[in-house]
Amino acid sequence: MTRVRFRLYRPYPAAMGDGREGLMAVGDQEREAPPPLRSPAFRRFLLAQLVSATGSAMAPVALAFAVIEQGGGARSLGIVLTANTVPALVFLLVGGVLADRFSRSRILFLGNLGAGVAQAAVAVLVATGTATTAAMSLCACASGAAAAFTAPAAQGVVPRLVEPERLQEANALVRVPRNAVRVVGPVVGGFVVALTGPAWALGWDAVTFVLAALLLAGLRLAGTVSAGGPGAGLVADLRVGWTGFRSRVWLWSYTLSGTAVVAAWLAGYQLLGPLVADRSYAGAGSWGLVQGAFAAGLLAGTFVCLLWKPQRLVLVCVVTSSALFLPLAAMGLGLPLLWVLGAAVVAGAGVDVAVVAWSTVMQQQVPDEELGRLNAFNSLGEQIAIPLGYLAVAIASAYWSSGTILLVCSAVILAAGAANACVRDVRRIRRR
Repeated sequence: MTRVRFRLYRPYPAAMGDGREGLMAVGDQEREAPPPLRSPAFRRFLLAQLVSATGSAMAPVALAFAVIEQGGGARSLGIVLTANTVPALVFLLVGGVLADRFSRSRILFLGNLGAGVAQAAVAVLVATGTATTAAMSLCACASGAAAAFTAPAAQGVVPRLVEPERLQEANALVRVPRNAVRVVGPVVGGFVVALTGPAWALGWDAVTFVLAALLLAGLRLAGTVSAGGPGAGLVADLRVGWTGFRSRVWLWSYTLSGTAVVAAWLAGYQLLGPLVADRSYAGAGSWGLVQGAFAAGLLAGTFVCLLWKPQRLVLVCVVTSSALFLPLAAMGLGLPLLWVLGAAVVAGAGVDVAVVAWSTVMQQQVPDEELGRLNAFNSLGEQIAIPLGYLAVAIASAYWSSGTILLVCSAVILAAGAANACVRDVRRIRRR
């Protein structure tokens, strides 16, 4: 195990620090940085991720078939998914500023609580038979707004809880409980939906949001004053963040590529996937298996990240995330379910390696006081094309077959990855 040289520290009161136990130098010693799991705060954060994941793993299956049960097709599901995404375009940058100014744990608490209330409303509507596309879209909009505020804050939590040299390990460990639950969650969710309907799965998702909020409320993560200064306003903070984003070629080029990749993936997988499963395979049960296979790949990718520490982190993100084309191509070609499951496993492994590597490179290359805003700009870039992608697929489904659209989506993912890999700065950024 790698040993690092640094000063031996003695704790000082937490009120003087930034949320982690304070440290003050008393002499030069050589010791290993403690593993992330030795930190009680990190374990609490990990538990919140696990609790939330048990509901989130079932929610996509339940939501898709809730729309189908009320008579909707690709167009209705596209509207609901778009309503969940649109708030990010409005609130994500504001969430990035707040993440750099205020307590990130408080933001996470309020965001999870709001999402729980919105999901509970959807469950009640579905259970009482009063769900409509408009009503579910309104709840999806509220849930999306909560996610827009919490996403930038969540990206800045891990660097406050572990030592810098443990960042990739900690990022991978955060993914372990979520991915482990996702292996069985979609399968269970698919059969729950098939046996009892989607309301129960949606209700459980609401409960887990609330439990996660309570756990996150116990974290003590102080806010930072953004680079705009104590008296700076929202516009000044955003201007500073935009300058930092624009100056990093590897960041904005990956964001631009991700705009195409994420739009094509979610439009093909989330929107058309359940419909293709309903028509060509065995309905909710088979779609649950596909999502479970994808989750198994995510879990495998997590363990890869615990063992492998690549040097060219951004290039690794580009190459591994391109594996998302595989399950879309398999469904588009009408391959047997076994082939679709195998493709989903490979895609899941690739995307999890990309997620962990991207979190690590952002935390290493971006100062903490700018991390919320630059993460927000990155997420916003990828979110912009998603509503357009959903709506385009919903419209195109009236003229083209689902298989043709899936093949187009897979080609877009491959082309975007190849173009981004040609950017020089993407290949030059190395692990610190």
